[in-house]
Amino acid sequence: MKTLKDKIRFEGRVLSSQVLKVDSFLNHQIDPRLMAEVGKEFANRFKKENITKVLTIESSGIAPGLMAALELEVPVVFARKRKSLTLVNDLLTASVHSFTKNETNEISVSNQFLMQDDRVLIIDDFLANGQAALGLVDIVKASGAEVAGIGIVIEKSFQNGGSLLREKGFRVESLARISSLEGGVQFLAEVEAALL
Repeated sequence: MKTLKDKIRFEGRVLSSQVLKVDSFLNHQIDPRLMAEVGKEFANRFKKENITKVLTIESSGIAPGLMAALELEVPVVFARKRKSLTLVNDLLTASVHSFTKNETNEISVSNQFLMQDDRVLIIDDFLANGQAALGLVDIVKASGAEVAGIGIVIEKSFQNGGSLLREKGFRVESLARISSLEGGVQFLAEVEAALL
């Protein structure tokens, strides 16, 4: 997605060789037009998968998850990181470690929102070490539903999350794959093209 790559290139800030800050359009402030394009792209890539639910994690996954669900015309469910007075019984839970925040959270989804006959598309904003996606996979499996695919807005391909998920047999579609943050953002497709 050229629009997404342009946003990353011109508005993203490289904080270290491991951390990319994109809070001007994805993680804090959200660019609704970009998210609409992201949703359409995910829907196009997974249109033949008979998706019945989109599952994401609060809070940064909600915008791309919602727009994908809107395009696919299915509900979106988001895993909560914090318990509330209304989210107490019949929960599907998983433990997730955040690379960026360096903290572990227990995420929860009410089991009334994921059924055995659901085909679930997992959507998240970033893929680094794959822990959030694996936590969501665990929740889908605990419900008896099936993971139809995993959609990622930005994948840091130099970390092992994408490889880990693909080796486990999951279809992972990332809209922007970053090969390195050393000396600025380098996209995987650009590096591969330069080698040809």
